[in-house]
Amino acid sequence: MLESKVIIIKIGSNVLTQSDGMPDLERMKHLVSQISFLIEQGKKVVLVSSGAVAFGRQAVAIPEKLNPVFKKQIWAATGQIRLIHQYQGYFEKKGIQIAQILVTKEDFRDRKHFLNMKNCIEALLQQGILPVINENDTVTITELMFTDNDELASLTAAMINADTLMLLTNVDGIFTGNPAEPDSELIEKIASDTPEVSSYISATKSSFGRGGMLTKYAMAKKSADLGIQVIIANGKKNGVLQAFADKKLRCTWFEPKKKKQAPKKWLAHGAHYYKGEVFINSGAKASLTSDVIRSLLPIGITKLEGEFSKGDILLIRDEKGDKVGLGRAEYSSKSAIEKLGQKNHKALIHYNYLYLFDHD
Repeated sequence: MLESKVIIIKIGSNVLTQSDGMPDLERMKHLVSQISFLIEQGKKVVLVSSGAVAFGRQAVAIPEKLNPVFKKQIWAATGQIRLIHQYQGYFEKKGIQIAQILVTKEDFRDRKHFLNMKNCIEALLQQGILPVINENDTVTITELMFTDNDELASLTAAMINADTLMLLTNVDGIFTGNPAEPDSELIEKIASDTPEVSSYISATKSSFGRGGMLTKYAMAKKSADLGIQVIIANGKKNGVLQAFADKKLRCTWFEPKKKKQAPKKWLAHGAHYYKGEVFINSGAKASLTSDVIRSLLPIGITKLEGEFSKGDILLIRDEKGDKVGLGRAEYSSKSAIEKLGQKNHKALIHYNYLYLFDHD
């Protein structure tokens, strides 16, 4: 495991919830004390915490026949206050101030929102205040929801250039089979050249969370590719963060690749946010994926789909329609169509705002 200065800790709903669906306050208190220990060691910590629905369920009785979406929204809205209040009480006893940040996917899609959020979190950290982040469940609709808080945590890690992302769940990490079976072994290290392990992972989701181990694996791989070390560990175990600090933690560790530039980290998570598609010829593809740093010029573009403005994220496809990468538009689709296939025009996507899939 590598040294950490800026850590995103994501606590899953299955860690903060008891088997009856009620909040596990003892576990929460223990984790607060562990996080406080890391902060005392000089680490900057951002907490992404699930658990609002459990707190809402505890406090508000709702008729069974109510629409499940409304039910969840009501529990999330009422529970979020209780969750943050509980954290505030526990952290204040440790002399730590906290701040609440509620976000939606739209906040990550828009570069201006994204930078405002990044600046806010960094300012809080500079003042020694612990940001506690959660999805704003009450305003998000299904297609704009994060897969779960693992996705939110990995987006946050990329946004603030964290060196470590820790996903706390109710198992020690990724196993070679069902963790409950005695012959299943913990996969302790996943390097960039480790053979694909997703076939081992059970697709079942936890009782209270939206995602399962497959989404954790996918998000962990993406974060490691951006240069962030990722740890999947058991938040139900006492002393989990102390063991991490002592480098004695039993977990699955994803080895990070070389760090990517900040704009590329933003783009890497943009696969769901793009506004338009750009189709390029084989010459442009060869140029972009060569070892020489190149931008995408109109001469290499064969077709455009969708309407977009300057600053929007675009998906780049080759002649076969295969995805090549993502980039930020330097001008609108209207201007791009006029320049399509022509020489001596400004790049539609500048290299600094270009992220290529599976290509370092």
